[in-house]
Amino acid sequence: MELPKAVKIFGARTHNLRDLDLEVPLWSLVMLTGLSGSGKSSLAMGVLYGEGSRRYLEGLSAYTRRRVGQVARPDVDRVEFLPSALALRQRPPVPGRRSTVGTLTETSNVVRLMFSRLGHHLCPNGHRITPNLARSAVEWIDCPVCGVRFEHPSAESFSFNTLGRCPGCDGLGVRDDVDPEALVPDPGKTVAEGAIAPWNLAGRSYMPNVAADLGVRLDVPYAELSDEERRILIDGPPVARTVTLTSKAGRAVTLNLTYESARAAVENAMASSTSEVTRQRLSPFFTSRTCPDCHGTRLRPQALDSTLAGLTIARVNAFTLDELAGFGAAVVPALPGEMRPLAVRLAQELDEAVAPLLRLGLGYLALDRAGATLSTGERQRVELTGTLRARSTGMLYVLDEPSVGLHPSNVAGLRSAFEALVAAGNSVVVVDHDVLLLRGAEHLIEMGPGAGRLGGTVVAQGSPAELAADPRSVTGPYLSGRAAVRVREARRPTGWLAFTVDRLYTLRDVEARVPLGCLTLVTGVSGSGKTALILDSLVPALTRPRPPAHVRLADAGPIRRCVEVDATPIGRNARSTPATYSGAFDPIRRLYGRASGRSPGHFSYNTAAGQCPTCEGLGELALDIQYLPDLTVTCPDCQGARYNPAALEVTVDGLTIADVMRLSVTDAVDHFAGHPRIGAPLRAMEEVGLGYLCLGEPTPSLSGGEAQRLRLATALHTDQNGVLYVFDEPSIGLHPADVATLLKVLDRLLEAGATVVVIDHDLDVVANADHVIDLGPGGGPDGGRIVATGTPEQIAADPASVTGRWLRSHLDP
Repeated sequence: MELPKAVKIFGARTHNLRDLDLEVPLWSLVMLTGLSGSGKSSLAMGVLYGEGSRRYLEGLSAYTRRRVGQVARPDVDRVEFLPSALALRQRPPVPGRRSTVGTLTETSNVVRLMFSRLGHHLCPNGHRITPNLARSAVEWIDCPVCGVRFEHPSAESFSFNTLGRCPGCDGLGVRDDVDPEALVPDPGKTVAEGAIAPWNLAGRSYMPNVAADLGVRLDVPYAELSDEERRILIDGPPVARTVTLTSKAGRAVTLNLTYESARAAVENAMASSTSEVTRQRLSPFFTSRTCPDCHGTRLRPQALDSTLAGLTIARVNAFTLDELAGFGAAVVPALPGEMRPLAVRLAQELDEAVAPLLRLGLGYLALDRAGATLSTGERQRVELTGTLRARSTGMLYVLDEPSVGLHPSNVAGLRSAFEALVAAGNSVVVVDHDVLLLRGAEHLIEMGPGAGRLGGTVVAQGSPAELAADPRSVTGPYLSGRAAVRVREARRPTGWLAFTVDRLYTLRDVEARVPLGCLTLVTGVSGSGKTALILDSLVPALTRPRPPAHVRLADAGPIRRCVEVDATPIGRNARSTPATYSGAFDPIRRLYGRASGRSPGHFSYNTAAGQCPTCEGLGELALDIQYLPDLTVTCPDCQGARYNPAALEVTVDGLTIADVMRLSVTDAVDHFAGHPRIGAPLRAMEEVGLGYLCLGEPTPSLSGGEAQRLRLATALHTDQNGVLYVFDEPSIGLHPADVATLLKVLDRLLEAGATVVVIDHDLDVVANADHVIDLGPGGGPDGGRIVATGTPEQIAADPASVTGRWLRSHLDP
């Protein structure tokens, strides 16, 4: 019997797919491309992964399915010959503080096992014991020198997350100490004016009243208070006091409250936090220093007693993955003959864990590097290596933008990973726009012809050569090299912003200059230090009351504000929409309020006055059917409108408030042409290429590129003069044709007096920069310095620049 050659899809209507019938080749590398919002992710993640994972879960017991998060059933008539599916999403979650490269890649598991079973352990009396097979198999060891019996160190004895963790820092390697100066950033303010910054945290607004009861004057600048008053504010004890507060309505309320000093407020908030976002918000109040007990190794002293090939586990944890690749081979000869079969087996396990990481260009990463410091591209490649190690066959792998964060020089390794999955008997479907990746596909499917309601159909499909020659294909000119590379004119700087980074990660005494009034591109291979230079150094130097200790800012000059724009999802639930996020919804509600004589709250689906009581303003109901995925159905009362009948009775220019929320941004611009406060934010969205979005579309469903452009749109109707905008990979999710639109928007910011810094690898973006800062020459220890600066032409001509080699061929294909 011959195996099926393609997945057959009939009547796909998920999101903007228009009753799509399609065959997707199996056992090959298929790539989906098309304009942003054209339906690529709807097809790949919504239909192929959604249906494939659902079928896989159907094979599990009902008991198990009740405990597994399941994706919604896609809106499709039927799908034939679909394998079980796994997905790698565009933005893997940021790991917690306890995660390292070793724990994320699971290479630390093998290293700890090697130390446990093959290591030379130290008895309590200080005698070094040579390993043998008899000792490796027992829980207790008898010292052959002094006879003392002690517990055989297990793999967990070398883990900084369990038995081996340092008690001084709880296995984190650092201690966070409160920075006294950050508690009172402006001593010229009074307590009543908010001098004590931690009291601006949630739930602490009443602390000044308690402080006043303890004898602190609230109307005197902090700098002029007595030493005792300042001691109470910063380190006063948690005494109980009865204070009288006045509510906003003017009513007096007497409460029994416990005083929380500035230092205690910060420490308590950090101790009770389980959210990484909250920890980031509290981080300016702390200075981190290396743990004096473990010196940053995260391990207790006993874990450092054992050695393997003459090295402690702390030393091995400091290896890069490149160095770790040869460690197993060095261990085997140093052991007694009877131990070598076990050593060979464990060394082989280590090599198999490291090999896919090296293939994807991650060899520069140190085993003990904190997981939270990895870039998006690095995290995604780490996830991909887990897939490669699994050696599965017959699976469908769906990857969403795997080229995120990848320098062109890393693309070859990514492509080889796809080829390895296909060679193992799997099918791989990739959503991406990187032309270098697209050219290596076996089959391309282009969605379009436009975005949103104008997309959802297949425009062209076939081999890369066939798409390059297809006049219907928007991607074709980029595959063939016919598309124009330059779309903007270079600008001259009006000045320079200079700063120096002393020591941070791999950066060492790096001096950088950013031209004012220009578009600067910061690029370099993955791990070369781009994030450290800009997001971890320049941005905090401009946004915090005091620059971090590792940054020296020469002169901010005319820069009065710094705005960071990234592609993280907007909003956490379906109540967040382009209308609410852009600010257009408030004047729309006021317009309907004036027309009806009601308050604007009657036209909000977030309040009881306006929302449908059945679905509470969501427009749909989620039905819990236990071991099956939740079934989402349109609300039977409001029919998806979100509003109650009273709100839907009111019309303005022939439309109800629900009709307005169904409009696309472009249609809404025309409809509200006579209302400037509504039109301004809507036009800004249209200018960044989001005219196809519906006003009521849930923002969590937007792609990374759409989320970033929506953030950019909100900046377009504010004052940009003297603002430094920092974009972290704005080309995420953008087709090359969309990149041209993005560059035009960035030019608008520059024309309004802003300065723009972009971290990106997209060669179209780099080619259109006014100034390029290229970091490298490699990643990790081989990076951390500026190898070239100048115009794109100067970078292309510089033999020291890795980026230059790719840019040279891109400028002159």
